[in-house]
Amino acid sequence: MNDGRKAPSAAALDADPIARFRRWLSRAEQAGIPDHTAATLATASVGATPSARMVLLKEVDASGFIFSTNRNSRKARELKENPRAALLFHWQPLHRQVRVEGTVEDADAATSNRIFAARPRGARISAWASAQSEIIDSRETLELCWKETEARFPRKVPRPPFWGAYRLSPVTIEFWRGRTDRLHVRERYVRLDAGNWRVELLAP
Repeated sequence: MNDGRKAPSAAALDADPIARFRRWLSRAEQAGIPDHTAATLATASVGATPSARMVLLKEVDASGFIFSTNRNSRKARELKENPRAALLFHWQPLHRQVRVEGTVEDADAATSNRIFAARPRGARISAWASAQSEIIDSRETLELCWKETEARFPRKVPRPPFWGAYRLSPVTIEFWRGRTDRLHVRERYVRLDAGNWRVELLAP
């Protein structure tokens, strides 16, 4: 975990946290980490009740981190009430984490359509069949609904009107590297404007 090298100063760090994140994500993929795009998404209601769940990162670019969900789900309802959220990526074998905090908005229809079309057929059917976060009377009812939906769409499965992508525009991005002595390395980027970031070193 501790490679013995001295951590760089803030001035020596990459000025672009998105480019740095992409390199870390690529490294996690190359390391063969299962579901390397998985992250914990934390949201909170307007009354400040928090909740968290795992999601898959679909895309990342200069404008933010994109994930998708049923727009009637609990997470979607909370994002509508309180459009602020956090993502946590944890690649344990590499002893690395990335924390992202920012504001969330609906992605455009083209992005939602592209992401939905890339899902496996079964996952597209499930998006229609499952009223995410709602109480169901039995598993059998849910599976029957899935089969009925499969029959309804024998070929193309269109994107449901209640399903879409979201973009988290980061305000802060923190890169964490573990050390065996617990003197971990924490480097936080704070957005100043559209193209500039301030880099801060944090005590572990």
